[in-house]
Order: sequence, then structure tokens, then C-alpha cells
Amino acid sequence: MSTTTRRLARLGIASVGALALGLTGCAATEAGADAAGESSGSEPVTLTIAEPVHGVGYLPLYAAIESGAFADEGLTIEVTTLTGGGHVNSVLSGEVFGFIGGVESGAVANVRGASLKGVVNVVNRGNVYFVAPEGEEPAAGADLGEYFAGKTIVGGRHGGTPNAILRYILIENGIDPDADTSLEELEDSSAIPAAMAAGTSDLAVVAEPQLGLGEAEGLWGSPFLNVPAELGPYAYSSIVVPTKTIEEQPELVQRFVDALTVGQELIESDPEYAFELATAEFPTLDAASLQATLDRAYADSLWDGSCLSEEAIAVNLEVARAGGILDDSAAPQSYDTVATTQFTGEC
Repeated sequence: MSTTTRRLARLGIASVGALALGLTGCAATEAGADAAGESSGSEPVTLTIAEPVHGVGYLPLYAAIESGAFADEGLTIEVTTLTGGGHVNSVLSGEVFGFIGGVESGAVANVRGASLKGVVNVVNRGNVYFVAPEGEEPAAGADLGEYFAGKTIVGGRHGGTPNAILRYILIENGIDPDADTSLEELEDSSAIPAAMAAGTSDLAVVAEPQLGLGEAEGLWGSPFLNVPAELGPYAYSSIVVPTKTIEEQPELVQRFVDALTVGQELIESDPEYAFELATAEFPTLDAASLQATLDRAYADSLWDGSCLSEEAIAVNLEVARAGGILDDSAAPQSYDTVATTQFTGEC
């Protein structure tokens, strides 16, 4: 019995096809049938997913690739890392099948005339943490507004999901992000540890694996603000595709979602496998730091099913609006415009 078969057997899954929900749906790319691939039945096809960063939170996607779940559906999945918003632009231009990221990025594009929707959930918590050099964290019970005021804070690019969360948290604590703090908004979030090492920032807002790397290097201590716990269910990272893909190639999207669901189940149910996979995906992270990273991910319920719930979408859009990332006053965005459950079933 192969390693993949044993893993699927532990989940009670005979094959990827056993997860198929028999739902009718819709799926392909806005500008690119070539990127989505012409598909009928179980015809083999290669699809590309664009990611904004290579992150631990995306382990379900990597697991579906490594375990052979996509191959069982006749799919070859290629992942390309495109920083600075390139992951969204690549979908809009029809160069790739979809991107992995926040549905609010799709909402922003929709306001500008596009039509993008999340089809399957990957990360269901706001996967970022506020950190400071050890000994410089706010005291327990301290007023965070007073603590943040005047600080230089390094985080991800303006318009990205981590940046929306940063701005939302500041505003919720009575801080004007642009007037009361100095924000270093980096196009490539993997550069955050280097920015803190340079000593130009007081705080950082960071995700894994950079969080664990920074802890191991002594750049900061344990997070003083845990966003996953603070915000609860949150559609932080989903697979987002053009509505045209959903309408024209529903069978292809269903195959993709079924396979990714297997990867999600593997990561959620098998921490040992998650560690093995993460070791291969993030070889620069030492074993102890990687284990701590995964322990934190499971403790914070980072992965919580494949369905995009109305609650998780509502939090996403609220944070994006309040954080100044999404202005949809002219073209209101809602669950129906940014997400669908037709490929996963109702939550």
C-alpha cells in the first residue's frame, strides 16, 4: 500500500472521487481558457495557482499536490509565487486558473469591473500575529491604542489581507494608521524579518513561516496579539477564480475542489504528515521552530474545513472595509458576489 493510500485510508477515503458531492456548479478563467485548460470528463489538464507568498497556511494545497489527490482527479497543479499583488493580476489577465488568498482581493477587483469568486476555503482564521522584540511587548491589560501610538510597524503590502488586518486592529484601538503610526508596507512579506533585524521598526505583523523564523533568530518574542483568536472564523485564504470559469467549466472546478478537500482533510487530521510536508516545503526552518509553528496553527484552528461560511466571509469584508482596503459603496460586495458553496456543499 502506498504512503498516499495509507494516509487516505486513515481518513476513510477510498479515493478522491469518493469526496465528490454530486453538485452542479460552474467554473474557468475570465480572460484565459488556456490558463484554465480545456476540460471534459476526467481529461488530464494542467492548472496553475498563484500564491502571494509560500506559506505554512497553504499546506492543504501542497498536501493535495504531494499526496496525489490532484493526480487522481486527472489534474497537474503548478504553484507560482507572485508578490506585490501579482497573484490577483495573473488571474485577471487569464494567465493562471486561480489564486490563493483573501476573498476581499476578489471583492476589490469586482468593484473595478471584474467578477471573481472564492470556490473553496483553505485558511479559516486571520493568519497573522503582532510581535515585538522580547521585553518590549505591551504589559498585560495595557491600552493597545496607547501602545501603538507613535510606533513604526512593519507588515505586508497595502491592499493585502495581512495589511487589512493590521489597519483594522489599529482603527479598532482608536489609532489612525497613517497619522498615528508609521507603517512600513513591504511588497514581499518574506522580507519582514530582515526589516526588523535592521532595527528600523518597533513592531511587526507577520505570518508563518516568518513568525517562527523570527522567533528562532531572536528578532521578537511570542505574539502579544493573536489575530486568529481575536477575530475567529475568517475567510483568510481561499481559492479564487473568475466567475466565467465557474459558469463555463463547472466540472473542472469540481475536480479541483474535490482534490483540495482531500488535502485539507489530510492536514487537519494528520499533524505528523503536516510536519513531514512542511519540512520539505520549508527546509530553512529548523525542526523545533517548525513544530512550534504547526502546534500554534492547530491550537488556533487555522484549518477549519473547505466550506466558505457566511460568517467567515462577513468578517473578511468587514475587516477589508474598516481597514480601508475595500470601498464598495458604488458596487456593494456580499457573500453572493465573492463566494460560492456550490462545489463544497452548504456549511
